[in-house]
Amino acid sequence: MASSDVVRYRSPLRSLVNVLVAIFLVIYVVWTVLPLFVMFVSSFKDLLEAFKLPTVGDWSGITLFFDFTPTVKHYQSLFLDHNFSVYLFNSIVASAGSALISVVLGAMCAYSLSRINFRGKQDLFFWIISTRMAPVVAVMVPLYAIFRGAGLVGTIPGLILAYTTFNLPFAIWMLKGFFDNVPYAIEEAQMCDGATRFRAFLSILPLVAPGVGAFLVLCILFAWNDFLFASIIGSGGAKTLPVATKELVQPQNIQWGSIMAAGVVTTLPMMFLGLLIRRYLVAGLTMGAVKE
Repeated sequence: MASSDVVRYRSPLRSLVNVLVAIFLVIYVVWTVLPLFVMFVSSFKDLLEAFKLPTVGDWSGITLFFDFTPTVKHYQSLFLDHNFSVYLFNSIVASAGSALISVVLGAMCAYSLSRINFRGKQDLFFWIISTRMAPVVAVMVPLYAIFRGAGLVGTIPGLILAYTTFNLPFAIWMLKGFFDNVPYAIEEAQMCDGATRFRAFLSILPLVAPGVGAFLVLCILFAWNDFLFASIIGSGGAKTLPVATKELVQPQNIQWGSIMAAGVVTTLPMMFLGLLIRRYLVAGLTMGAVKE
């Protein structure tokens, strides 16, 4: 009786490609994760233990890297001596506020561009996205003059408005693709039953919720990691975590332990947020990839 098993032939070239891809992925993971791991471990080390040199013959230094007494004094110094609780609050309020405003206003504008035809629609859409293409440094001086004249420099509302200035065009551009992917027949059925345009807009929001949620997270990440706006527009009373971390580097003294702890405080919330919603983030970002 002939065997029903199918013998699959795998060419040597394909096997070599698979091995090279596996090696590349391992190197990439190590290159990405290792700095974060070193930062996390170093934040619990005393300064003398962090700079201790390995003994003669221990070329790797791995044993010395894990041989230390954990301490949380660097974290205590951040929140007790350097007021990092205030900077953490500023980062949360500024990033979340800008993300909410950008998504709400961007969703309404993107829906209008997706569903309503009017003269100059394409030109308007290009003008909106072209404002996002401009380098931040090129517009920082006029923006600072406007914000200073309005009394918004060094305030949380000013920082939220600054983030929204660049997040909103990106939100309109991204969310328009999500609305284009939703069949217009759903809204037509709603409006035939007497619903208003705004009611029809609200009816399809659950269909684009993954995309809206994904972009909400992206807006939070953009604002959370920003340094330029936070250091210029938010200087003074609206200082955020990246700016506060930079100030730990002083000409007379570099507080390495506090810098490592500040890096963990800045990175860990966004990592947890990404892990919690990673499934919805991938689904949302790929939602408008294929137009039906």
